[in-house]
Amino acid sequence: MLHTETSMNALRESGDALADATVATLFERGETGTFNTLMRFFSTAGSPVPDGLPDVAREYLEATQAPPSWVDWDEMERARLFFVDNNVHIATALSFASMPACYLVPRVAKLLSATHGLDYPSTRMAATGQFTVYLMQPDAFEAGSRFVPAAQKVRLLHASIRHHLRREGRWDTGALGVPICQEDMIGGQMFFSLLVLDSLHRLGIHLTEEGADAYFYAWRVVGAMLGVDQEAVPKSLAEARRFLDLYMVRYMGPSPEGARLTRQLIDLYEEVVPGTLLDPVVSALVRYLIGDTSADWLEVPRTPWDTAVKAVPRLLGVLETIEDRSPLGAWALDRLGHLTTVFELSSLTRGRVMHYAIPEQLRKEYGVPDGPPRTRRWTPPSATFTG
Repeated sequence: MLHTETSMNALRESGDALADATVATLFERGETGTFNTLMRFFSTAGSPVPDGLPDVAREYLEATQAPPSWVDWDEMERARLFFVDNNVHIATALSFASMPACYLVPRVAKLLSATHGLDYPSTRMAATGQFTVYLMQPDAFEAGSRFVPAAQKVRLLHASIRHHLRREGRWDTGALGVPICQEDMIGGQMFFSLLVLDSLHRLGIHLTEEGADAYFYAWRVVGAMLGVDQEAVPKSLAEARRFLDLYMVRYMGPSPEGARLTRQLIDLYEEVVPGTLLDPVVSALVRYLIGDTSADWLEVPRTPWDTAVKAVPRLLGVLETIEDRSPLGAWALDRLGHLTTVFELSSLTRGRVMHYAIPEQLRKEYGVPDGPPRTRRWTPPSATFTG
C-alpha cells in the first residue's frame, strides 16, 4: 500500500477494535483486578485459561491465541537464525537507536509522559527486551512458550492506555489523534525492524538480503499479533522505507519529554556499563546511530568519545572475519552475544520476570515486575535518522 498524507491521517484516528472493546468491558464491569491476578498465572502458550477469568477476557484470549494463518514458518526460522547470529548487534540497535527514535516523535514522548512511563525507564526497557527474547526462541509459537501470552497482554495494555487517557480527558484526540493509534503502532514496528537493520548497516555489520527480509518479516508477524492493521502495514522493506520516511517527516522534532526520556535512557545504560570511564560511550553511540541532528533535538551530550566510536564498524569487521573463517570462532562469538544480551536483560530486570498487566490507573507504560523497579548483501538506500 502506498501511503499518503490522507491515508496516514486516517490511521491516526484508528485504534484496535478488539482489544479496546475487551478492555472497556473489563473496566465497565470492575473486573480488571481479577483479570490481572489470574493472568499472572497464564504465562505460557497452551496453558489452560485460569478458572474465574472474566468471559470477555476468555473470548479475547481464544480469538488471539494463534499466529496469523499466513505465517511462513521457514521465513520465521530464517529470522530466528538471523537473530542468533546478530543478537548483540540487534540489542545494541534496539537500545541506542530504536528507543531514542521513538522519543523523536513528540506525540509519542508526550504519551509516555502522560502514562508516567518517564518514571520507570528500566521497566520499559526490560519489558521490551524480554518481549524480543521471547520472540526469537525456537519454540516461540509452540505450547509452553512465553511469546504468545506476552503479545496478548501487551495488546491489552496498549488498549488500557487508550481507555485511561480518553476517559480521564488527559489526551487531546482532536489535535493528537487516538493514543497509540495505528499510525504510531506501524511507526513503532518500523523502529524495531527497519531502523534496526539501518543501524546494523551503520555499525558495519554485513547483512544478506535474505536475512534482512526475514527479520523484517518476523516483525510483521509481531505487528499482526499486536493488533496492527494488516491492510495498512508495509509488506516489504521498500514499502517500509517510504512509510517511515513519511512518518518521520510528518512528526520528528524536539520536545521536552523526548529530551527527558533520552536522558533517562542514557543514565540507565551508564549504570549497566562497568565503572565510569566508559559512561560517555553510551551518549556517543546514541549520537552515532541516530545522527547529529536527531541527537541535538534529544539533547544527547557531545563527548570526547564521539570520534572514537566511529571505529566500531572496523572492530566489528575484524570480529566478522574471525567468524567467517573459523567455525569455533563463530560459535564463541554467538555464545558471547547471547551472554551479553542475557547480562543486559538481567541488569535491567534484576533477574525478575516482567508481567504485562492492565494498569488500573496510569502508573507506568509497560509491565509490572515482581518487585520495585530500578530507576545478498542488503544495503539501505539511505539512513533515515542521520543528519
